[in-house]
Amino acid sequence: METGSNSLPSPSCGDAAKRRVCYFYEPEVGNYYYGQGHPMKPHRIRMTHALLSNYGLLDSLEVIRPVPARERDLCRFHSDDYVAFLRGVTPETQHDHPKALRRYNVCDDCPVFEGLYAFCQTYAGASVGAAVKLNHGAHDIAINWAGGLHHAKRSGASGFCYVNDIVLAILELLKWHERVLYVDIDIHHGDGVEEAFYTTDRVMTASFHKFGDYFPGTGHRHDIGYGKGKYYAVNVPLQEGIDDESYHSLFKPIIGKVMEVFRPGAVVLQCGADSLSGDRLGCFNLSIKGHAECVRYMRSFNVPLMVLGGGGYTLRNVARCWCYETGVALGVEVDDKVPEHDYSGYFAPDYTLHVAPSNMENKNSRQSLDDIRTEILENLSRLQHAPSVQFQERPPDLMLDEVDENQEDGDERYSPNSDEEMDGPSPSS
Repeated sequence: METGSNSLPSPSCGDAAKRRVCYFYEPEVGNYYYGQGHPMKPHRIRMTHALLSNYGLLDSLEVIRPVPARERDLCRFHSDDYVAFLRGVTPETQHDHPKALRRYNVCDDCPVFEGLYAFCQTYAGASVGAAVKLNHGAHDIAINWAGGLHHAKRSGASGFCYVNDIVLAILELLKWHERVLYVDIDIHHGDGVEEAFYTTDRVMTASFHKFGDYFPGTGHRHDIGYGKGKYYAVNVPLQEGIDDESYHSLFKPIIGKVMEVFRPGAVVLQCGADSLSGDRLGCFNLSIKGHAECVRYMRSFNVPLMVLGGGGYTLRNVARCWCYETGVALGVEVDDKVPEHDYSGYFAPDYTLHVAPSNMENKNSRQSLDDIRTEILENLSRLQHAPSVQFQERPPDLMLDEVDENQEDGDERYSPNSDEEMDGPSPSS
């Protein structure tokens, strides 16, 4: 059962056209703390929410408190032993399991912190809940700024990411849509999502990222998928200093072609804000408006759209960006003057939403951009039409045990009023 017809929605439907938008937010999410000096700070989600509230944007969307994902929900993608480990490990007990910490890469960049498992349940539950909302057709756009943790693998953590909420959300969308498109504008390659769907033609992944001596080191433009998934992985490798104009000279023609040939029933857009100019860990030179133009462009196709967070390590700019992009989702132009609120001090001395890009050198030559665009468009042209697949087909590498799923009502599982308790076996050491 796929939404819409085979005709491609026109991107000329107008930025101001009203969309039914829902927004997932857990008030406690800002309390989680990776540890002293760690660049990933969930507090940025609370800062974003405060901006949304004080700009009055929350009045124009449905705010939903997510139901935490249960263990068996996480195990739709992740291995049972890894999820059990996340559920059981604590800062006090972690040193008792050095081998497990190494095996699951829960160390260094991915530390054990207080409430780790609850944090994973929260952001993953929100992304799956967003997919359920889109599947039911009550909303056109679903936002979860706490989600977008694209590096997590089936059996391990990576790059500040423990549970891959994106893969879980896409699996939920595949229950209703034959094809799902994933677009990633984080500065880091969306390796965990690409890896999960590398051999299927039901999910196309498109990642625009810094490539070279840069984490995670994957995402070469010749990595195009395998088997049935050949040409369904799109990698756009970029160099530091890329600006708005150069970025969109690739983004719009490539994504426009993707929409034409793949014809997804739903789109998931990961909006990592570390691709902004001035990010603590990033090296791109995108303005907030340039970053948000990706949201505006994806919105213009009028296909069910999930908007997720991701990276972003200069807190004030992350909040600025995701607030502005929430306005874009709603079709509202947000005023540049930041309203006075609890976190106003972060935006001193100008108290403005937008910041000017830097004068850093753009190391992406016109020739290199032309070469990348030409090669990718040629690959996409090999997909003459949308793939013909059976609705019940699942990506072969994700055929996991779902014994309990048919006994559950998906509507109830992620109802904001559900008080159902989490269940599942207790973790073993």
